[in-house]
Amino acid sequence: MSERGAAPTRCGFVALLGAPNAGKSTLLNRVVGAKVSIVTPKVQTTRTRVLGIALRGMAQIIFIDTPGIFKPRRRLDRAMVAAAWAGAADADLVVLLVDAEKGLTDDVTRIVDGLAGAGRSAMLALNKIDLVRRESLLALSAELNRGGVFTDTFMISATTGDGVDDLVEALVARLPEGPWLYPEDQLSDMPERLLAAEITREKLFLQLRQELPYALTVETEEWEDRADGSVRIGQVVYVQRDTQKAIVLGKGGQRIKAVGAAAREELERMLACRVHLFLFVKVREKWGEDPERYRDWGLDFDV
Repeated sequence: MSERGAAPTRCGFVALLGAPNAGKSTLLNRVVGAKVSIVTPKVQTTRTRVLGIALRGMAQIIFIDTPGIFKPRRRLDRAMVAAAWAGAADADLVVLLVDAEKGLTDDVTRIVDGLAGAGRSAMLALNKIDLVRRESLLALSAELNRGGVFTDTFMISATTGDGVDDLVEALVARLPEGPWLYPEDQLSDMPERLLAAEITREKLFLQLRQELPYALTVETEEWEDRADGSVRIGQVVYVQRDTQKAIVLGKGGQRIKAVGAAAREELERMLACRVHLFLFVKVREKWGEDPERYRDWGLDFDV
């Protein structure tokens, strides 16, 4: 029994699986109650495994927000997909989030088949229900449930919050009894330096068009806590070609200034202090082939 009261404490890991842009990060941030995973309208925004920690009564739910599962083409793609499946294998519970507007895509079919092949059951959450008619939702639910992989089905909107509480209550009821693994005020296991780099990468994704966001990465190379309570953060945006550097900088450096201003504003909210953010853009042709970066992201370079 728990020292916190008559009821036992519960704690467990819940993997959020889905195709790219299914809404996993939006759902995670809503349940945790804070931004722990970046969100953009573009697919494949999440590159690494992100832990988000939520408390509900006597239960601590440790969510694993995984990269979207898709057909990989590059080394980074393969590492991201492998990380997603590893998250599912290690979790106590699995939730498959499906974009109800897109329906049963090849990526979704691939994930359902992968779960079935592994003998793994999961909960099904049809997301973005605010954008789809009820008849279409019911038909999609029936189609997905034919394979017997799913123990429960939930209709939710991660953006508006509709149905999310029902999903979370069901997860809590199925968590194993046991002590909490993290302090009750901890929301994520992501180091601040990495989260700060992710915030800047999010702003770049929102500013840039087409394929360029996937050709860049951001690293926090300097972090100085100052005597006046402010923080000085120096970051490098790595791109693969000089032409990409010019696009990221923008005319007269206007684009990178706008990115820096947006990132600084969010970092100040997150860190609750003044932030001095300095961004530098450098060309490194093969940053995507650097094992050290994969280690920083918690990805397997050799997968």
